[in-house]
Amino acid sequence: MKNIKLLNKIDKIGTDVFNTSKYALSDKTENPCGIMVRSAVMHEMEFGSDLLAIARAGAGVNNIPIERCSEKGIVVFNTPGANANGVKELAIASLLLSSRKIVDGINWANNLKGQSDVEKLVEKGKSKFTGPELKGKTLGVIGLGAIGGMVANVAYSLGMEVMGCDPYITVNAAWSLSRAVVKAENYDEIYCNCDYITLHVPSVPSAIGLINKDSITKMKDGVRIVNLSRGDIVNTADILEALASGKVAAYVTDFPCEELLGVEGVIAIPHLGASTLESEENCAFMAAQQMVDYLENGNIRNSVNYPEIILPRVTMNRVVVLHENIPNMLAQVSTVLSSFNINIESLLSHAKGTNAVSLYETNDEVGSSVVEKILAIPGVRRVMVI
Repeated sequence: MKNIKLLNKIDKIGTDVFNTSKYALSDKTENPCGIMVRSAVMHEMEFGSDLLAIARAGAGVNNIPIERCSEKGIVVFNTPGANANGVKELAIASLLLSSRKIVDGINWANNLKGQSDVEKLVEKGKSKFTGPELKGKTLGVIGLGAIGGMVANVAYSLGMEVMGCDPYITVNAAWSLSRAVVKAENYDEIYCNCDYITLHVPSVPSAIGLINKDSITKMKDGVRIVNLSRGDIVNTADILEALASGKVAAYVTDFPCEELLGVEGVIAIPHLGASTLESEENCAFMAAQQMVDYLENGNIRNSVNYPEIILPRVTMNRVVVLHENIPNMLAQVSTVLSSFNINIESLLSHAKGTNAVSLYETNDEVGSSVVEKILAIPGVRRVMVI
């Protein structure tokens, strides 16, 4: 029986993926072989020797210590695209909220309760909440992955001119973009040309503080910024200064903090990007499927630290070796298997940066002494026999 720890509430459609004759799911398991997580912060957690995989039901993984996991041979999965439609819809809503002062208007209208002639007061006061339409304005989309690409396409269908910039765009993402989306050569081109800017980039070191005093200076006066990515993509002190000066007309964020609350021009949403039933179900199902396929077959899909590797099962046993991406590794593992008279029927090896995984197919028995011998090879991090 394999133990799976649930650090957060995982939708039933995801937990149902685990066969109860093989897996025990609990939020109290002490030394699990797998962890399912949404937003729980794991940086201070101690990982037991049995932990093989962590599956994040969502796209961002800044709550997981990726480097430490890689060194320990723990595969970290995420679910890119599973919540994309939910975030896309909130991004479009955010563009409207940033333009039309809808939140201010609603709050003002609610404060009229108990007064006489509410209808007259509404007609008299509504002019305070006018704002520009989206049609004909230029939107800059930074990050054109699953979410950013859909936002760009929908914005164009609403009559906006759309520019996009993504130095790391994939072929599939490029194919999904409308031909009307103009390619920006760099972020500066977005900054100086766009009335609205929406951010759809991961919280990696190169993106932290991407929107700061210097980048805001390059933007058009009265720009409206939407951040549904991560709070640290935007420098809080610099955005507050820009709001106070009028350089930025509105800032919509899905990541409120103490400094942003109650500030004029800030629309703070309580991290609702993926808070739809459909998103939660999609993320839970996808995360669970990926974890089960890895634990039962050694296949890796959508890992953030180890390469994608998929090999159909054709033999009785499979040896999964997670190791550093260094020379002579395959030969050394093959030599160990050969020394135990284990025949390799097929072999597949992929690498991702400094991390690599190799799958060895065999119909022979692979005992614990074989595993110990492979683990003794310098650079080997983890060995599983499935």
